[in-house]
Amino acid sequence: MHYVEVFSIWLKATPFSGAILNYGWIWPTCEILHFIGMAFLIGIAGLLDLRILGLGKGIPIGLIHQLLPWGIGGFVINLITGILFFSGDPFQYVHNIAFQLKLLFIAVAGLNVLYFYGAGVLVKVEALGPEEDAPIDAKIVAGVSLAAWIAVMYMGRMLPFLGDAF
Repeated sequence: MHYVEVFSIWLKATPFSGAILNYGWIWPTCEILHFIGMAFLIGIAGLLDLRILGLGKGIPIGLIHQLLPWGIGGFVINLITGILFFSGDPFQYVHNIAFQLKLLFIAVAGLNVLYFYGAGVLVKVEALGPEEDAPIDAKIVAGVSLAAWIAVMYMGRMLPFLGDAF
């Protein structure tokens, strides 16, 4: 038996897992919070990505970057609610290809963020003023980010439709 299955069996048997499914208000509350978190995360990251790609050149990138704590807050909300969803019914997710792809695209987005900060791409774009064009490496990072987060949303929406978990 695979370690993920062993963990899922254990998790499903916990009172915590039972509470998530047995209290009728927990799951829909998490759904609402997940969508709010997604709006903050995708809204702000997407705005930054689109500006780097050349849309809205009248807006300084540094100004948009100041909003990033709200996007990080959205990610934290989604991380917490995602853990709650998984905890409530892990077998809905562990064998679902859409869930696996969603995690893959989250990892791609995360590695992309590490590159954005670690390789100094932020330093290059933060100094750009209005009407200035971002360098090509920044545009690649922005394109990967936008594609990854759209893929995360798509795979999240496809959870009930791909695979046989739901």
